[in-house]
Amino acid sequence: GPPVTGRALPVTWSSRWRVSVGVLMLLVAGLGAGPARAQGHYTLLVTGASGGSTFKENLDRWCATLIAALRDVPVFDDEHLIVLAETPGPGVGRASREGVRRAAEQLAGRMGEDAVLYVVLIGHGSFDGIDAKFNLVGPDLEAAEWDALLSRLPGRLVFVNTTSASFPFLERLAGRGRTIVTATESAVQRYDTVFPKFFVEAFVDLSADRDKDGRVSILEAFEFASAGVRQWYQQRGQLATERALIDDTGDGRGIEAGQSGPDGAIA
Repeated sequence: GPPVTGRALPVTWSSRWRVSVGVLMLLVAGLGAGPARAQGHYTLLVTGASGGSTFKENLDRWCATLIAALRDVPVFDDEHLIVLAETPGPGVGRASREGVRRAAEQLAGRMGEDAVLYVVLIGHGSFDGIDAKFNLVGPDLEAAEWDALLSRLPGRLVFVNTTSASFPFLERLAGRGRTIVTATESAVQRYDTVFPKFFVEAFVDLSADRDKDGRVSILEAFEFASAGVRQWYQQRGQLATERALIDDTGDGRGIEAGQSGPDGAIA
């Protein structure tokens, strides 16, 4: 079928979010790929089953913000963006098992060995003591199933799971040529996360560009979001029920923002 893109999703965000918030250029410096090329960068953005109108409003807002940030990058190609959501529409596919599989098939036929795929999951997650899942419309996909689908694709992978109980995704998907970010450090952290709010904000807040090189890297977005999460809980006098991790060494362990360790050099 025709490629599912985010072309028709209405976005009204300000043009002040310029190249400095470019998600598609995130790994260029770290991977040594030279100047960014639109044909080598792809994004799969999935907002899953909302579970209620209030959370759906958040999902829609975060999705629109991230797409607006992408489109402010001069090298961005709309044809390289696939958007899946709870409610499909023009240019937006259904966030279902079949929708994800169809997206993976499209990407497999278009990506090359030098491509970078950014996968961002925003919604709800679950863990039953054995399997971690991202909540889709209808039957969910387990972390192992996501790994099986994405392992068929060439190129590098940046996988960001912003949901609760997302830690097992880091263990399952970590590997060479992959950067994995999860909103939690443990599968038992099952409450809804605020990490996606701050992760998306990183690409529209110029302060996230800590080294002032004109773009926000995955590491900078991770650190910005982690700081935002800590402050959010502190302001409410609550014990944090989420701690994000990043892994780009492939060992499946990861570190928190501010921790010493080898992770983060690529991101």
